Amino acid sequence: MLKKGFAEIGEETRAFHANRGVSSCIPGNKQSGMKEEPAENTKKRGNMKMKTELQKQLFALQDPGYREFHARLIPGIPKEDIIGIRTPVLRKFAGEFARDHSQEAEAFLKELPHRYYEENNLHMLLVTKIEDYPECLRKVKEFLPYINNWATCDLPAPKCFEEYREELLPVIREWLLTTDTYTIRYGIGLLMRLYLDDMYRTEYADLVARVRSEEYYVNMMIAWYFATALAKQWDTVIPYLEERKLDRWVHQKTIQKAVESFRITPEQKVYLKSLRYPRK
Repeated sequence: MLKKGFAEIGEETRAFHANRGVSSCIPGNKQSGMKEEPAENTKKRGNMKMKTELQKQLFALQDPGYREFHARLIPGIPKEDIIGIRTPVLRKFAGEFARDHSQEAEAFLKELPHRYYEENNLHMLLVTKIEDYPECLRKVKEFLPYINNWATCDLPAPKCFEEYREELLPVIREWLLTTDTYTIRYGIGLLMRLYLDDMYRTEYADLVARVRSEEYYVNMMIAWYFATALAKQWDTVIPYLEERKLDRWVHQKTIQKAVESFRITPEQKVYLKSLRYPRK
């Protein structure tokens, strides 16, 4: 049975704001989606007693109330590893850090693993600003094994990826074939963000439909993908539900998310409800 709770609430809340109405780790624990870090990484993290200058700057941006709230949305991350920085504040800091301290930013991207959740988010935000596609892709591949939560995974895709969508497809295909929770989730997220409009092909939806996983955070992303795809490509996507091509849980969750979306018409919502599996 897939676990639900604050993580799902947070994901759907974030997805609502990010996608206008369609709600949103290294070998992992199948129940939690959390990764077990290599022993050398754990040892390295344990030795991080003194705060770096960058960490001191991040703590200066701390919002204790937000820390308490956000910690409940990412239950797999120890609270002591969360500083508590609102995303717009961290995004502004990332822009200034990349612009005014480029050498320090480059050095920071090489310092893996990071100690704090916000450092991981900062890392991803800095990578999204890299304009050279080969370098950006290299940095993404380098960082993916260290992602250990849905929020870091779901940060916006690098801008340069939009210009190299054809070149990126073979890489996404490889990511979907891995066993790593957040690598798979990241790949599906890219297909959702970059390939549901002018570059949409049914074969891309097929790639997502073929993913089978016991991981909650993978299955939530599959449902999110198909709910978004229904809003954008209804005629070619509705057969996945009509023909029961998805895992039962994903099927039901896709319908739930689509019905909650204001981008789905009332008539479509009625039809979607008729496609639900009957309750056992």
